[in-house]
Amino acid sequence: MIFVGVFPNSGWYCPSGVLSSLCAESPEGFAENVRRNGRMIDDGDTFSPKVRRWRDVFWLAIFMLHLIALGFVLVLLGLNRFKKSDRLNIDRYTNRVWEHNNGLTENYWPNYAVAGGVGAALGWIWLLLLGSHANLMMKVSVHILTTYLAVISVLCFWCKQFFWGVAFATGAALQFLYVISVVDRLPFTMLVLQKAVKMVWSLPEVMRVAYAFMAVMLLWMGIWSFGAAGVVASSRGDLGRWWLLVVLSVSLFWTGAVLCNTVHVIVSGLVFLVLIHGGRNASPMPPNPLMKSLRYAVTTSFGSICYGSLFTAAIRTLRGFRSKIGNNECLFCCVDFLFQLVETLVRFFNKYAYVQIAVYGKGFNRAARDAWELFQSTGVEALVAYDCSGAVLLMGTVLGGLITGTCAGVWTWMTWSDRVIMVGSTAMLMGMVLVGLAMVVVESAVTSIYICYAEDPLLIQKWDPQFFNQMSEKLHQRLQHRSALAREILTQNQHDNRMQDIFHL
Repeated sequence: MIFVGVFPNSGWYCPSGVLSSLCAESPEGFAENVRRNGRMIDDGDTFSPKVRRWRDVFWLAIFMLHLIALGFVLVLLGLNRFKKSDRLNIDRYTNRVWEHNNGLTENYWPNYAVAGGVGAALGWIWLLLLGSHANLMMKVSVHILTTYLAVISVLCFWCKQFFWGVAFATGAALQFLYVISVVDRLPFTMLVLQKAVKMVWSLPEVMRVAYAFMAVMLLWMGIWSFGAAGVVASSRGDLGRWWLLVVLSVSLFWTGAVLCNTVHVIVSGLVFLVLIHGGRNASPMPPNPLMKSLRYAVTTSFGSICYGSLFTAAIRTLRGFRSKIGNNECLFCCVDFLFQLVETLVRFFNKYAYVQIAVYGKGFNRAARDAWELFQSTGVEALVAYDCSGAVLLMGTVLGGLITGTCAGVWTWMTWSDRVIMVGSTAMLMGMVLVGLAMVVVESAVTSIYICYAEDPLLIQKWDPQFFNQMSEKLHQRLQHRSALAREILTQNQHDNRMQDIFHL
């Protein structure tokens, strides 16, 4: 449901939650109103030790216990088939269908090593080319992903994997339709990404953080893939193996999300400080901002990162699906109730919360709520909803995962053709996590730019006046579009009410 308010002086119909004063006559006046109504940044609260308390400790404990327990299970699963079939006699406890399988862990572990190497290489190449060819790489990600999905679909059909062939073909069709539906948004999206890359490229320490976390992720993937290779080689039936791999994949996804969001918090805190103080080398910049941001991310705020990482990716994926069906009125009406619930969840689980966590040390729920309310109260949410930078970066992440999975899958097909899908799908997840660690540095800069623009647009104006004008103009256009849509809905409702009155008479 869309609530509207009428402002006679401007003739605008503005959605609820957007201040009437935001309906300005010009982009410049609009930006000034945003600045006045936005919550001003208090330098004293930024990275202040007095507000840094341990947050969401319960989820920190859950995550650490999960890592310890899973690490133990992974080692057992890998050792059980290492150099000797059923070394630890674990297979006797299974109630699944037995198979006569003499596979060993070392038969499949090298395939996962290839996946880790390819994923890390793609992530490192992305970071190396970030400054010079990042814009081109993002455009390639958008346009080549459809083709790559279609090619993999054909390969799956050729290998008589009809289910996966249909799945990849459906993915290619959805990707194509999505790009067509948002093609008008891509110029502004690429502009925002270009400015984010400019910010990240001016902070070389950000690259070192990404490299370090990729190395940590590779170490964990060494243990994870050891256990996964043991599962693929086990004597359980396909159903039992698939269920175990799904559980392990969920764990890897959560672990990868935690590391990505930790980098997100570190980079967001650093970018926020740079924007507040007007430059990396500005005199008011606090000493060692990177180390402060790193220390807070892996200590007091780590519980909030673990908590948010469970939900934010799933909620963002659902919200992105809603944007794809927005032009299909019939389908939209059928699932609107579900996505009203999703929009409610977005208030509590959104990627912009990590900027608030990085800067102010808030718990995740409060940070997500404050970020959402900040966007709603200033009208910047209209600009955030229009921007597709998160989707573009996700396309690059998925493409990296597909390339990784293809490399591991092709090698597996050459030696163990009946295990191609198992190894290829889990290797794809490994590649997505590693490439995502590289992509997240740009996404962190994007989220920080939007938070700063909502808090005080003059920060963006001081950093890049031309970009500030472009953002203000686009936001002005989006709010005009929303007010026109709201006015149209209000007029239609009034017409329907009159027709009902006439019918009753």
